[in-house]
Amino acid sequence: MTREIFWLTLTVILTGVMWIPYVVNRCQIRGLSGAMANPARNDKPHAEWANRMMFAHDNAVENLIIFAPLVLILDSMDYSTKWTVLACAVYFWSRVAHLIVYTFGLPVFRTLAFTVGFFAQAVLVLAIFKIL
Repeated sequence: MTREIFWLTLTVILTGVMWIPYVVNRCQIRGLSGAMANPARNDKPHAEWANRMMFAHDNAVENLIIFAPLVLILDSMDYSTKWTVLACAVYFWSRVAHLIVYTFGLPVFRTLAFTVGFFAQAVLVLAIFKIL
């Protein structure tokens, strides 16, 4: 396993478990049967932190669609540098930071964490075209 694939794997695992805390909150508020029912307009709302975490999860999924293929393209090219490894690690930690600051409702830091992840993806694009 390359180091880039390692960071991709951690990112996939992180994205795959993000739903658990906000679904636990949903069960606490709506009860187990309410949480398993189809959504309805009159459902009791999540806690604010859980709503923000759900949005952070949506954003993580949307960005994983970009990050994963970039890593897989580099892997298929058998191309790895210290910059691609660093970009993948930075991307993972930016997603961790994004989740935390979004859940706690820190808007400026949320945007900064997202932007760091975006630039990490840009490094991978540059590496694919061997500009970096």
